[in-house]
Amino acid sequence: MHGTTILAVRRDGRAAVAGDGQVTLDQSSTILKHRARKVRRIFGGKVIVGFAGSVADALTLFDRFEARLEQSHGNLPRAAVGLAREWRTDRMLRRLDALLLAVDSENLLLISGSGDVVEPDEPVAAIGSGSGLALSAAQALLTHTAMSARDIVVESMRIVSHICIYTNNELTVEEV
Repeated sequence: MHGTTILAVRRDGRAAVAGDGQVTLDQSSTILKHRARKVRRIFGGKVIVGFAGSVADALTLFDRFEARLEQSHGNLPRAAVGLAREWRTDRMLRRLDALLLAVDSENLLLISGSGDVVEPDEPVAAIGSGSGLALSAAQALLTHTAMSARDIVVESMRIVSHICIYTNNELTVEEV
């Protein structure tokens, strides 16, 4: 996935997700928008989801994911598995081009259309074109500082925005 960076960090019972605001046209050098919101609260604000990929596809997935959360009474892992299964097997959804990061008060999950629901070993995950840079910065800050989850995602994304041409510093940050 190119054209965005989404980063999630859990620390001390809190989780924060940050996403940059840049929308880039077809992996070209044309920036269409600087302040897109790629991180959203769903399920009454109890779950935060960030996306990398096609905006229309991600919005469709947000709606489906929220419906899955309602069906599972807010059980994030169960809803994520249900969404991944539906995403992989449904003829229309199978064509959707996006990745999701989802967090609640207890879980951090990466969800893909190939059926992946991954809970990382470390309390950090990233998706998008700047994901490797964001992951590296966040892991270093987790290891070597006492910064909060929110401060780690903000500082890591600031670092990435100085290196990755597909990531800007117009951040959306949400925390649970």
